[in-house]
Amino acid sequence: MVTTGTVLLASTGIYLHTTLHGKLRIWRRELDQAGLKGDERLLDLGCGRGAVLIEAARRLPTGHAVGVDLWSGKDQSGNRPEVTLANAAAAGVADRVEVQTADMTALPFADGSFDVVTSALAIHNIPSPEARYRAVDEAMRVLRPGGQLIVADFWPMARKYAAHLGQGTLRGLGPGYWYGGPWLGVTLLHAVKGR
Repeated sequence: MVTTGTVLLASTGIYLHTTLHGKLRIWRRELDQAGLKGDERLLDLGCGRGAVLIEAARRLPTGHAVGVDLWSGKDQSGNRPEVTLANAAAAGVADRVEVQTADMTALPFADGSFDVVTSALAIHNIPSPEARYRAVDEAMRVLRPGGQLIVADFWPMARKYAAHLGQGTLRGLGPGYWYGGPWLGVTLLHAVKGR
């Protein structure tokens, strides 16, 4: 009984650390390592309240960051476009952030519209494997040749996306991005669109 309680308490602590600090620290690092010049057009899939979108926009002084999501009045976390835009304004990047309602499996953008596409724990929420692969294909479609796809998702999903694409590198993001423990660890998929 004591062991179970200790495990549950530790899992809760790990979850809270990841949610409040770990994932943000890791995304800052990953965006810094992406080699952005600052003038890119970036698309964030499933942007929610804008954590990754805003971190990206901070690195794009002459660029533009677009976040897409399916906004729902039933969302328990308060995800709404106006909340994301308010968060961008509070961070001082509202002038380079835009949000749109869009389905990741049918993006309303032309081929080659973006230099970078990011997604943080969003694609796995799509119910069917076929639709998840369609979202990954759409992400690649809207990338310009040489553009980067940077997706963080639970490790089994990230592996499947890479296998579906037939390319990309996979890297575990470590304890800072565990949701309760290593059994819910997050893996980064990084792929570059061919020229």
